Amino acid sequence: MNTNQDLVNYNVATRMRNVSSSAIRDLLKHASEPGMISLAGGLPAPDLFDLEGLSQASAEVMRDIPVSALQYGVTAGSPELRKSLVTLMHTRGASVDADDMVVTTGSQQGIDLMARVLLDAGDIVCVERPSYLAAIQTFALAQAKFVGVEVDDHGMDVDALEIMLDTCAVKPKMIYTVATFANPSGATMSLERRKKLLQLAVKHQVFVVEDDPYGELRSSGHTLPPLIAIAKDIPGAEAWCGYLSTLSKILAPGFRIGWMILPPALRNYAEIAKQGMDLHTSTFTQAVAARYLDSGRLYERLPSIRASYKERNEALTNALQRHLAGALDYVQPDGGMFLWAKWTDASINSAALLKYALPEKMIFVPGEHFYADAPVRHAIRLSFATPTPKQLDEGIWRLAVAVDKMRAASASASLSSSTPQIARAA
Repeated sequence: MNTNQDLVNYNVATRMRNVSSSAIRDLLKHASEPGMISLAGGLPAPDLFDLEGLSQASAEVMRDIPVSALQYGVTAGSPELRKSLVTLMHTRGASVDADDMVVTTGSQQGIDLMARVLLDAGDIVCVERPSYLAAIQTFALAQAKFVGVEVDDHGMDVDALEIMLDTCAVKPKMIYTVATFANPSGATMSLERRKKLLQLAVKHQVFVVEDDPYGELRSSGHTLPPLIAIAKDIPGAEAWCGYLSTLSKILAPGFRIGWMILPPALRNYAEIAKQGMDLHTSTFTQAVAARYLDSGRLYERLPSIRASYKERNEALTNALQRHLAGALDYVQPDGGMFLWAKWTDASINSAALLKYALPEKMIFVPGEHFYADAPVRHAIRLSFATPTPKQLDEGIWRLAVAVDKMRAASASASLSSSTPQIARAA
């Protein structure tokens, strides 16, 4: 390759000039290193992939409907898959029709479609503090401005949101939330807050987008309905909320299948935008997913999938108590894939700590990357989804070693800087 090409000024689009690569995607290159224990990416546990069931569904598709599975399809998604997803949504407490949804290439495409449909440059998006990194990236590419709303153990602080909406000079265009087992905070928005959020959306005419990748992965507590289900009981709310979800965390991310449920006018715009992006999501993977969902195997396997993530969740918190007791403030999540924590010693910079963790063959994501503004440097996100319980314990032990080494290096540097230098003779 001609390295001189790196010097060419391509005058790229303005929206590309202040965006950076995902810190999580960049960390994945380390995850495959021999001996590395990754608590960074939220990758589903590969031992939970139903290889037998998916192989069978693939074979049935190629036997029964090979031509339609390999041909172009409709932009909104295959009727068969949308019908299967309607059944899945009913199990989540949401009564929807197949015509209500658009199948997307992962829920990440759904976020991008919402940005394309709703946001002009300079429009305001309300996001949680902290919020999903890839959503922040997507809205930044749309040249949106951000208003952060703090999160506590019960999700987004809708009282603070209310004050902001009542007093802001420029009305936000969108509110983005991961209401159940949020990435990265792990928090779940309470039922009372969900209702109030929808009431605020109606009052201020701000569209709420709920992203729900993890809702099926509950370890404890009671299941809460998605916003689109609650909206049916709040006058006007159905027009002001949408829903995104995915099969990535409960089936396999390689399928790249998600879906969005929107009010009719917005759904039509989203379909038009998707036409310009990819025409349609892969017809083959849609066909295999529909066949698999209709087989009932997912519903049979979900209890064991939840049990496996519950075991990993508990293994992580046990390891934190064993190796870093008192060093981190956190609340054990009721499900999902992530634990969010802050060092009790606020002087610990998690990004700096990562440099000490890498030689110990352990990685995590510094919390600062999950803020659209004013990052918290001593926060840290730990994913318990992929490692085994034994690896989780070893990974936290390595993290504790990294903390000790960073503190020792800091103490040594401090001592060196405070020691008077001996003047050398000329």
